[in-house]
Amino acid sequence: PEIHDIEIAAPIVIAGLPRTGTTHLHNLISADPALRSLPYWESQQPVPLQSEASLAKTPEDPRLARTEGGLQVMNMIMPDFNRMHEMTTWHVHEEIQILAIDFSTMMFETMAPMPTWRDYYKSHDQTPHYEYMKTVLKACQFLRGGDRWILKSPQHLEQFGPLARTFPDATFLVTHRDPVSVMVSMGTMVSYSARISLSPVDPVAISNYWADRLDDMLNAAMRDRELLPASRSMDIRFDQFMADDLGTIRSIYELAGQPMDAAAEAALANYGATHERERFGKVIYDVDQIGIDVAARREQMRSYSERFGIPDEPW
Repeated sequence: PEIHDIEIAAPIVIAGLPRTGTTHLHNLISADPALRSLPYWESQQPVPLQSEASLAKTPEDPRLARTEGGLQVMNMIMPDFNRMHEMTTWHVHEEIQILAIDFSTMMFETMAPMPTWRDYYKSHDQTPHYEYMKTVLKACQFLRGGDRWILKSPQHLEQFGPLARTFPDATFLVTHRDPVSVMVSMGTMVSYSARISLSPVDPVAISNYWADRLDDMLNAAMRDRELLPASRSMDIRFDQFMADDLGTIRSIYELAGQPMDAAAEAALANYGATHERERFGKVIYDVDQIGIDVAARREQMRSYSERFGIPDEPW
């Protein structure tokens, strides 16, 4: 019960669609040794089994081996997935896995189109589930230490109310990109990963399910953007972030009151130097193969692009 005495103080929370630079932003900030992040293995099993508790915090922790084994199977089934999203035992992961423990997640939808689950999820107040996630983070902090968290999940975009209520002192970062590019990229990635759970795979149905889902999320974000306090929130355009990622991080640190000391500077610079884009190979996108109507989708999301000043990307 003592975990309830732990504070999740002033976290930095990233909310943005997949393929908008959230992973790079998350990983880059997480390279700072002063911040606490959630490695993939910990997101899979935050608390060790009682029979394995003595091995926690050691290289023999069975959770590490289980995660590595799962990734080996995944890499065998999806050998090109790292081109889109690198997955390792220690990579910084989203708290979407923790939300899934309490059945509050859009993660299930990445496995297959699930309209009935989507409707159930959207019809319920997610605040209790966000509070549960916070409790799990407290347990993680109790078990492995840390102070200030850096968090990220795309589903936060349509949950600004629960997010702000759960983390009232957080700094919120909202990422933006041409929604058509996001739809094409997301549709391609989810269609590829669907081979794990679906047979046959219908790229057109999957991609358009996700195009509609992303439209839902962006409309919710526009509706609720003012629920995030202006003094502790920032909108980040993909093109500007990619042009000057370290400059963007400095602005974030200033907003969040997070010191950018020599150790942080060195860690962030080292991460950038060792994690170049497309180091696993380039992804070739085929709009016709996934059935995205670029003109119609762009017009559908025009109000979003205009509100946040997002330039169209060529397709």
